[in-house]
Amino acid sequence: MKTDLRSKIIQTALLLFEEKGYHGVSINEIVTEAGTSKGGFYHHFSSKDELLYVIHDIFITYAIENAKLAARSYESPLEQLQAIIKSFVGVFHVYKPHLTVFYQEAKYLHPKYDEIIRKKRDEFRQIIYDVVKAGKERGEFRQELEVDIVVMAILGMVNWIYKWYNRDGEKTISQIADIFTDFILHAVLKAEYLDKDTYESILIEPFYFTKTKK
Repeated sequence: MKTDLRSKIIQTALLLFEEKGYHGVSINEIVTEAGTSKGGFYHHFSSKDELLYVIHDIFITYAIENAKLAARSYESPLEQLQAIIKSFVGVFHVYKPHLTVFYQEAKYLHPKYDEIIRKKRDEFRQIIYDVVKAGKERGEFRQELEVDIVVMAILGMVNWIYKWYNRDGEKTISQIADIFTDFILHAVLKAEYLDKDTYESILIEPFYFTKTKK
């Protein structure tokens, strides 16, 4: 089966950007490593700036789609939050190279692309915010929690996975997702949900992610 050239260029750029940084890699180097021509490159991307944007957009779009699916799949905020966390952690398995390049090279995004990515990140943050807020309103989450801070804590914890996650490590991504979910639930749930039998009854089955987007 013939490899899709656009995907090959993206994968080649990911490896080169990880190794040398965005400014350390030229279009000539990308097309040489990808086994194509400049014409092939410009058929799919208008510039190296657009290529960096596409790398960012791929995973954030995937994360949003999965978070929306997680929220739609359950009625209770406490179940929705579990599904969102599990899907969010899963992104770091599916798109770890993209996320690594994002955190290393995001400052080099062209302003017009940076604005698009920021809006999508805000959209993702809002999904979590709405679920945490609903959990407080329904009496499932602790009333004293500041929703904004809880959301930023969740984002900060999970986003740091890119620094240490190893696909060949001792824990699978599903096991890591369960650990994160357990930790966060114990932080946000009201005390009456933390009795052993009650707590075990509210845990959802593993949440399956949508297919990888290229």
